[in-house]
Amino acid sequence: MEQKLLFIVNPKSGSHTINFSELIREFFSTRNYLIEIFELDGDSAIEKIKEVITASNATKVIAVGGDGTLKLVAECLLRTNIPIGLIPAGSANGMARELGVPTHTHEALELILSGTSRSIHVVIVNGELCIHLADIGYNAYVVKKFDDLPQRGMWGYAKAAWQAFWRRHKMDVVFITDEEEIKCKAAMVVIANGTMYGTGVKINPHGKLDDDFFEVILIKAFDVMEILKIRFTSLPFNPEKIETFKTRELQIKTKHRVHFQVDGEYKGKVNRIAAEIIPDAIRIIV
Repeated sequence: MEQKLLFIVNPKSGSHTINFSELIREFFSTRNYLIEIFELDGDSAIEKIKEVITASNATKVIAVGGDGTLKLVAECLLRTNIPIGLIPAGSANGMARELGVPTHTHEALELILSGTSRSIHVVIVNGELCIHLADIGYNAYVVKKFDDLPQRGMWGYAKAAWQAFWRRHKMDVVFITDEEEIKCKAAMVVIANGTMYGTGVKINPHGKLDDDFFEVILIKAFDVMEILKIRFTSLPFNPEKIETFKTRELQIKTKHRVHFQVDGEYKGKVNRIAAEIIPDAIRIIV
């Protein structure tokens, strides 16, 4: 069967300096593939994108953007066998790092043609699809600050992190898993399907995208040395500062409303989180 590739392009991703639609058309101008390009805009609701995917009858659907764009495409293809490809075009591209997808566009396009697809699980967090990482507390606040800044990329993220650092505080948290209940104070709580943030910080070094669990990383206190260790080494976490456990389901309650983000998208403040794993939810080209 002749392959048809549908590219869902987010022109607002990243620095906005590259016209990815033009690059894709140029790449396939000498190749024998059917391609279709759909550019997202402010009115591109999920139902509209589903209609585009169904009408295209594509054999592969490729997200061109950051983690948020990939998440949007994955929501449209949840529990289908249609492979999803990724062309990294966001500010951080956490899932591209996770999957080993090249950041160079031509190399990523070659991977779309030659790669194989693997089934991975996702986590549903407060009704939101989470492919990569969700969290409450400090990093979610950084995401909020980053969204408010005109500067993108790593420098923008570093500025947001510095601003958020001076307003950090601990949360009163109760965790309820399928095995236990934990009460504690925390600076940040991560629900981790993947292993690392787009910045390269490996917050969940032993995580797998296709096992039967997701990880919960409880950061009890900020410590400069612990942060440096996470960023630059593979040494184990200090259990007095960072604790990790696995689960299939999780509820979190906080005394006060706290900042919340999913796959790099700020979702506002919450005081309750419900998360559960969905096995073999999507197929990703790697």
